[in-house]
Parts: sequence; C-alpha cells; structure tokens
Amino acid sequence: MQISAVHDSPGRDNRSNRSLNREWVEITNTGRRAVNLDGWTLRDEDGHTFTFHHYRLDDRATVRIHTGEGRDTRIDLFQDRRNYVWDNRTDTATLRNDHGRFIDDASWGHHRHGGGNHHGHGHR
Repeated sequence: MQISAVHDSPGRDNRSNRSLNREWVEITNTGRRAVNLDGWTLRDEDGHTFTFHHYRLDDRATVRIHTGEGRDTRIDLFQDRRNYVWDNRTDTATLRNDHGRFIDDASWGHHRHGGGNHHGHGHR
C-alpha cells in the first residue's frame, strides 16, 4: 500500500469545488489481495485528517482522494472540505492504518537540492 501520486490544483486557488477537487492524493494497493481501509487515515502536516469509512481497495487498484465535495465511488473519494488541505510549497501526506501504524508518506518542497517528491516506504 503506498501513496502513488499527489496533485496540486492548477491555476488560481479560488476555492471553487471544481478547483478543490483538482487537488488530490492517490493511494495504490500494490499487493495481491484487497485491503479493508476502514479506519485508515490520510493526514497533512497541520493535522487535517481524512478517515476512510467502509472502503475496500482491490488488489492492484488505485483510489483518488479529492479535497472538495462529491459522491464517493470505487475509484474516487471526497473529503467534503471547503478549503485546500495540501500546501503548495511544502507538505507531507501520511497514510496510517486503523491501528495508527505508519504505512507510507510523500513529501514535497522539503528537499530543494534534490528536486521532486520524496516517498518513504519504511516503518515509523
């Protein structure tokens, strides 16, 4: 299970629902069996937390978690927020399981000399 992509909303941050939903994080199940994500959390450095409810991610499947409001589907979930979560400049998205154990994270903007996004796939 890993955070496979982070996408910042392009253009002006005008807080429209369309703009909010163009800000998203993708999580991919890299394993060979479905995983029940009920109670798992995705949070930013400021403590904004999205908790998965009654959601199962199939093996080799990807789900996109949008910031704004919408109707949840198998491949798209919505945080139903009216404000942006992920900082454009520097932030870290952290995925934890229902026991609070670290699963994965993705950071951006912290490593100026290295460039690109940083992924951590270890235990914390």
